[in-house]
Amino acid sequence: MARTKTTLDLAAATSPECCTPLVGRPLTAPEAADTAKLFKALSDPVRLRLLSLIAARGDGEVCVCELTGEFEVTAPTISFHLRVLRESGLVSSERRATWVYYRVNRAMLDRLGGFFAAPALAAV
Repeated sequence: MARTKTTLDLAAATSPECCTPLVGRPLTAPEAADTAKLFKALSDPVRLRLLSLIAARGDGEVCVCELTGEFEVTAPTISFHLRVLRESGLVSSERRATWVYYRVNRAMLDRLGGFFAAPALAAV
């Protein structure tokens, strides 16, 4: 039985460069381990949404009291997810009296974004 051509086969046949990498260079083993921790922190829908709510403030900060009302989970669950984001380095926090304020770590978001940025293709 003959194998049909896949999308990758067709792209390889028509493109001067096969399989353009997602990043400019391969990750080293330590870089891959560090980056995997970031993806693991974002692998939960609640954490992903928490990060997006915090990042939507730009360079501003968000009080935990503003975040807890956005979810149908308990405050301790939100605190757990925020701790995971904080320990991964994706957000930072500052306690003021009884409230904790969260701010996104732009450098870490840029690092994740750079992982998916395809290298610029040379003009033909």
